Amino acid sequence: MRIKKSLDMKYRLTIRIDTDLEQLLERYCQRTGESKSTFVRRAIRNHLEKESFRDLRRQLIPYAKSIGWITDQNVFDNIS
Repeated sequence: MRIKKSLDMKYRLTIRIDTDLEQLLERYCQRTGESKSTFVRRAIRNHLEKESFRDLRRQLIPYAKSIGWITDQNVFDNIS
């Protein structure tokens, strides 16, 4: 999946984080040069993409079981 970058930042999200998380975020951003906003946008996008994949996987499990694919290894064996 290709992610289209957009400079159209119309919305602002304000969150509260504890001191420990803020310090971790600050150290990471200082070390990498990435802004906090960029990091948080990337983290949200990554999380939502993973959840989308998990949702799709849950939807496909009944079909996979119906054709005898019970484990991930069954899938790998059949498509490799």
